[in-house]
Amino acid sequence: MDTQHTYRVIVRGTWEGLTDTDRERLLSEAPEHGLTGMQFTEEGSLTYDSALKHFSFRYVVVSDAADGEEMAVAIAEDRAQTQLAARGHGHGVLRSTATDMDTMKINYKGRRGPGAA
Repeated sequence: MDTQHTYRVIVRGTWEGLTDTDRERLLSEAPEHGLTGMQFTEEGSLTYDSALKHFSFRYVVVSDAADGEEMAVAIAEDRAQTQLAARGHGHGVLRSTATDMDTMKINYKGRRGPGAA
């Protein structure tokens, strides 16, 4: 059995083909999808601003380490496309970045161990 890794994936895109009704709904929901709503979750958190040009989703994806970041990106983009389609929102090409949280180096600047000067 392969080792499971946890990835944080950001999926970015541009709104396309929004109707007036779509715009009204998105604008009414914009406060819920602003900077304060940015969280990495399995369900994904959608963020956008009132300009309604760009959007992003933040996902936590757990998958086999052997499949790498490419699989995590594919899973997250599929989730984003599913969510957008369910709401009937058009979008352009999705671009994504993934970070493997299990291999990420944490720099503890300012925290010195015992006996450090």
